[in-house]
Amino acid sequence: MAGLRVIPGCRRGLHFGGTTGLRGTLQAQQKNTAQLRNSRRTYSATTSPTPQNGRGWSRNAMIASGALGLLGFGAGIVFGSKYQDLLQPKAEWDLNTPNIPKAITYANRFEMLHAAEEIARVIGQDCVTYDSDVLEHHGHSDWSTSNSSERAVAVVYPRTTEDVSAIAQICSKRKVPMIPFGAGSSVEGNFSQPYSGICIDFTNMDRVISFHPEDMDVVVQPGVNWVDLNSRIAHTNLFAPMDPSPTATVGGMVSTNCSGTNAFRYGTMKDWVLNLTVVLPDGRVIKTRRRPRKTSAGYNLTSLFVGAEGTLGMVTEITLKLAPVPQDTSVAVIPFPNINDAAAAATSLIRSGISGLAALEIMDEAQMAILNRHGSATIRQRRWREEPTLFIKFSGTTEAIKSDISRVSSLVTPFSSHQPIFATSKKEESDLWAARKEALFTMVNIRPEGTEMWSTDVAVPISRLAEIITWSKEECSKLGIFASVIGHVGDGNFHVAMMYDPKNAGQKEAAGKTVKEMMRRALELEGTVSGEHAIGIGKKSSLKDELGVETIGLMRALKKAVDPDWIMNPGKVFD
Repeated sequence: MAGLRVIPGCRRGLHFGGTTGLRGTLQAQQKNTAQLRNSRRTYSATTSPTPQNGRGWSRNAMIASGALGLLGFGAGIVFGSKYQDLLQPKAEWDLNTPNIPKAITYANRFEMLHAAEEIARVIGQDCVTYDSDVLEHHGHSDWSTSNSSERAVAVVYPRTTEDVSAIAQICSKRKVPMIPFGAGSSVEGNFSQPYSGICIDFTNMDRVISFHPEDMDVVVQPGVNWVDLNSRIAHTNLFAPMDPSPTATVGGMVSTNCSGTNAFRYGTMKDWVLNLTVVLPDGRVIKTRRRPRKTSAGYNLTSLFVGAEGTLGMVTEITLKLAPVPQDTSVAVIPFPNINDAAAAATSLIRSGISGLAALEIMDEAQMAILNRHGSATIRQRRWREEPTLFIKFSGTTEAIKSDISRVSSLVTPFSSHQPIFATSKKEESDLWAARKEALFTMVNIRPEGTEMWSTDVAVPISRLAEIITWSKEECSKLGIFASVIGHVGDGNFHVAMMYDPKNAGQKEAAGKTVKEMMRRALELEGTVSGEHAIGIGKKSSLKDELGVETIGLMRALKKAVDPDWIMNPGKVFD
């Protein structure tokens, strides 16, 4: 009504009445909110504005405000429980620091279950499960201490990009957190569910969509296992050169920007992704770029999603570059008297410029002892020296590899009196390298019952590698627990694994303190707190130390722009 004016007193009265009504509703709810409070996932509490004092208000406005207050109180008694979620803002942003969420509230458990039921109606009842064992498997990792106590209410199994888009639309409408799940081999709690939600498992999205051998690329769904992919295309003499855990899937490899043993020669995952199809948090589908090897068309959105840990969207198709399979390969194993000499030798080899070095890995004496006692039958046939050892892979032409082996022998002589072991057959090559590839799985399998493994990694400039590895070994030796160093020293990246009793507060605290100190030392040496396992929930505080609040603020702004309700894998990378 164009001519209607509300006099100031009435406006105040309406404001007061509405606020009082809301307060009455909330007060009524407080009588029975224990369960509701537990069912809601809230970062921080918000407060209602405090009404101004009513001095100078008109008598009619005061009566109106009182009436509204009584109505609000009554409404709270009758409808408070049913509409409690409508009274709480889903997201509110602090005006002084707009990149930091002041409060975000997710759907309660019942609403999450309703979302799962709606998803089942859309993509199929057989694509949704509420089984407790399945939920536990998707919410906890034995490889990590970065686990949360919460579990998703359901696991869903999409088959197509359209399925994922439908899931996102439903979850976005109801403010339900979405947690993408690949193979579950990450170690920093990347798929944990601190705010519950719905877990999206990409196991059924395992198709090779198209293969272009003449262009040396392939388009795959995220559930494709990289080992299976290389087997399928082996006849073309092409392969995807990343070499992480054999269980890893391409989607998870994109999510964490993985590397693996071949990173020394071939780089990390970001170097091999041409484009991505991504479902955004609200269900929209985008393609980050087209298929050519090079482009200058707009922002590099592909790199924005590689390594984002599913916090910006869900990757449903990946176009990967492929590399030619080298003509020949070989392997060498070289023991050293101590970890410092092994690291120094690795640095010398890296700086030598030997073009045929494809991988350069290190395992300490504890790892070598594990191989002798607990390795597979093939591994135990060989008696390994229980000393720090370099595992070296060569690739190239047969003649070039022979020359490279000769150069390696001369370069390591100042650091070790032991004779290097060079593979003399393809079987021996496979057996030698299997010792390195089995290390993590063997370590997990021998973990004493009741203990947990704390596995983490850092990377530093190559010139500081020997220094930080030596320091880490010395610190770990003081803990009185099993601790071991293993890693991809070819690119300055190494891992520390510790087994401790979580019920022993002293052990857990000491292990945590050592990890934190390792992060700090890596940053002092101009390194990074995460070489290849991303941030997850395990390294959020360390990321702030590495990048600073301004850089984290820019990341928050990007997150807010793409995911304003904070429903994509919340609690990861930063809070």
